[in-house]
Amino acid sequence: AMAAPRRPSGGGLRRAPQDGRLEEINKEFLCDPKFSNEKDLEEKLAVFKEKYMEFDLNNQGEIDLMSVKRMMEKLGAPKTHLELKKMISEVTGGVSDTISYQDFVNMMLGKRSAVLKLVMMFEGKANESNQKPSGPPPERDIASLP
Repeated sequence: AMAAPRRPSGGGLRRAPQDGRLEEINKEFLCDPKFSNEKDLEEKLAVFKEKYMEFDLNNQGEIDLMSVKRMMEKLGAPKTHLELKKMISEVTGGVSDTISYQDFVNMMLGKRSAVLKLVMMFEGKANESNQKPSGPPPERDIASLP
């Protein structure tokens, strides 16, 4: 018998279009020879995707100034308008005032250290040290409902 085409796992719940779009971009990075010797690329990309979606993205699904501002405030390191602009142009090379997911991943995997990258690393470390679950509570399955 012919093998059925593999269905992507975790289909049950309809996932946000944003998630699907970032997943596609992650696949492109996985196929990119430039990153072929990056250790644990798949795991890293999964983490980057979660991080990116934590930003309060603008309607275009990109990180804008307000998103970075909120993120920095959440981390207890508020920045001035000028500092925020500088952080963004560091990541985009000054060509855009919003950070696309590609920009974000390139920054995280790149050798240059952008302020935003250091912030993300720091936040990762901070989260590890105080193991408080972040984000929405875990999904409850039907069985556990009263």
